[in-house]
Amino acid sequence: MTRAPGGRTELAVRGGGTARQAAPRRRGVVVAALMLTTALAALDSTIVSTAAPQIVGDLGGFSLFSWLFSGYLLAVTVSLPIYGRLSDTMGRKPVLIAGSVVFLAGSLLCAGAWNMAALIAFRIVQGFGGGALQGTVQTLAADLYPMAERARIQASLSTVWAVSAITGPLLGGVFAEYAGWRWIFLINLPIGSAALWLVVRHLHEPGRRTAERRRIDWAGAAAVFACGGVLTTALVQGGVAWPWLSAPSLTLFAAGLALIGVVVGVERRAAEPIMPGWVWRRRPIAAVNLGLAALGLLTVAPSLVLPTYAQSVLGLGPVAAGFVLSVWTLSWPAASALSQHVYRRIGIRTTALLGIGTATLVLFAFPLLPYPGQAWQPAALMLVLGGALGLFSLPLIVGVQSAVGWSERGTATGSILFCRQTGQTLGASVFGAIVNAVLSSRLGGAEDLNSVLGASRSGAAQEATRRAVAAAVHAVYLGAGCAAAAAFLVVLFLAPRRFPVHQE
Repeated sequence: MTRAPGGRTELAVRGGGTARQAAPRRRGVVVAALMLTTALAALDSTIVSTAAPQIVGDLGGFSLFSWLFSGYLLAVTVSLPIYGRLSDTMGRKPVLIAGSVVFLAGSLLCAGAWNMAALIAFRIVQGFGGGALQGTVQTLAADLYPMAERARIQASLSTVWAVSAITGPLLGGVFAEYAGWRWIFLINLPIGSAALWLVVRHLHEPGRRTAERRRIDWAGAAAVFACGGVLTTALVQGGVAWPWLSAPSLTLFAAGLALIGVVVGVERRAAEPIMPGWVWRRRPIAAVNLGLAALGLLTVAPSLVLPTYAQSVLGLGPVAAGFVLSVWTLSWPAASALSQHVYRRIGIRTTALLGIGTATLVLFAFPLLPYPGQAWQPAALMLVLGGALGLFSLPLIVGVQSAVGWSERGTATGSILFCRQTGQTLGASVFGAIVNAVLSSRLGGAEDLNSVLGASRSGAAQEATRRAVAAAVHAVYLGAGCAAAAAFLVVLFLAPRRFPVHQE
């Protein structure tokens, strides 16, 4: 690949000719590699949960099981801005290759884990590779396409996530039942190896002069990881391992706040900070960071509670309950693909406001559904919600990536993905606490989400439990609606009417 004068990455050509002549074929191969790489990260987020009973039955350690997800999410979250900065400094290709190798090594280690503690540690290794996969793929997608075409490639990547959301649980169940849970990690090796070979063979970037290379803020990276680790531990374990207002929770939150101060101090003194101040000083990026943080928070709500609602309140089986949730993975990428036609006419900010405004109405409408209701009613709302969020998220990402040059695009993309992941981590803890609080209040302190899940699966859910679940889900959707409303206000008052476009 070659660098255009304005910074845009173009595809290199061997044996003469122009980059534009060779671009379609070679770019298509690179896009295939990016989609395979995205599939690795997307499948990993859905395939593990299905094999939970088999993993716990083989390794034990049920009390630590939630860290299989939280540890991976923590590693992805804190590494996203680091990899974004590295990709701007060292180039996209070496970062993507290194991340792929770390992810595959973590997958192999997970397959060989001998107890739950080892599996959690190896999942964290996987997460450090997963951060490179998610951030660098998104950045490369913007490098490869001009602004007019970026919505198309981003929609293709969204489709990979949608397909993975449907096939991941199915594959996890098949592997767990017929081949053993270790195959949910081993399946990453052939997929990842194919993607890695395509990247090594077909993605070409020019060498960067030594004078262009900048120092990496490793102290800032360590501070961000420590801060994220402490706060994630407080959010994940609070209300589960100990009460929210207990000494361990208060100590962890206090330590987390102190570490936030450490991060700010270290980053202010760093010559090349991991998350530089300009990502917050520039209105377009700051507005999108805050908006996608709210998006990450609200998207956790349906995934956390809707399957339980469908089984306990509507009386559906696990497969039908999964379908009620999964319909939004169909409308989200479809709306993302169509969003380019909308924001070209009415602008990025107006399109985003249309999407998040509709999402707010849908989330607030959920508690108005009749009790117990029919399965098509929440499914219809989820279908509309997916389309609304597709209109909201993708134009904002395209807007940020188009507002910066090549040397800043990785950092900007890493910052918005970091904020979205942080929102998801916060949402899982906050909404989980809301569910448990409502269930405890309605059922006299005798139930929590885990016990209700067990009752719904065994068919033991009684009328009082069904109504308690409905009340808890309604509370979660109201909370998600408030997050959507906050995102609407952020975009309305902070985002510029017209996003600047970096001339390339």
